[in-house]
Amino acid sequence: MAPNPHPDGLPRCPWPKTDPLYVAYHDEEWGVPEFDDRVLYEKLVLDGFQAGLSWITILRKRENFRRAFAEFAPEKIARFTPKKVEKLMLDAGIVRNRAKIEGTVLSARAWLDAMEKGPGFSTLLWDFLGGRPKVNRFRSIKEVPAATDVSQAMSKELAARGFKFCGPTIVYAFMQAVGMVNDHLVTCHRHAACVKLGKRK
Repeated sequence: MAPNPHPDGLPRCPWPKTDPLYVAYHDEEWGVPEFDDRVLYEKLVLDGFQAGLSWITILRKRENFRRAFAEFAPEKIARFTPKKVEKLMLDAGIVRNRAKIEGTVLSARAWLDAMEKGPGFSTLLWDFLGGRPKVNRFRSIKEVPAATDVSQAMSKELAARGFKFCGPTIVYAFMQAVGMVNDHLVTCHRHAACVKLGKRK
């Protein structure tokens, strides 16, 4: 299936449709290679919160999440107390799921461990791909997998290190979002752009 036509004439992947927020996310963030340790933590956590929901739901609440979770600074989140968790459970601006909120705290501690004892969170993840994005050339959404051998291996490693809500499907969605894999359809205007961005590293 070809990307949906948009008023601006640019061909895109079909999933953002014409929602301005979703289109901006697709055009500016999704598939762009990300190497910042903290940003990678934020995106992994948000993909965990997405499980069972649509990504646009999380996207619309993202600023609320950032406010609630100390701008996703792991060193701060790692110190969240049970009292803080209870307060977050009353915050209507985020997804009030106790397991996911508590998982965010545990993942922050695992992130700190990876940063302090090595090899660093970004390096840990990108080493699964040899430090470079994998470029796929799918022509239809139906061709895009929900998980891969790499996402399964990364998921297993993250879980072993104490990260929560990091199953293979969540991890693959995360890999797509942070540009570890380029899953823009080849007919999408962002495919070639993300290929170029991946070569700059």
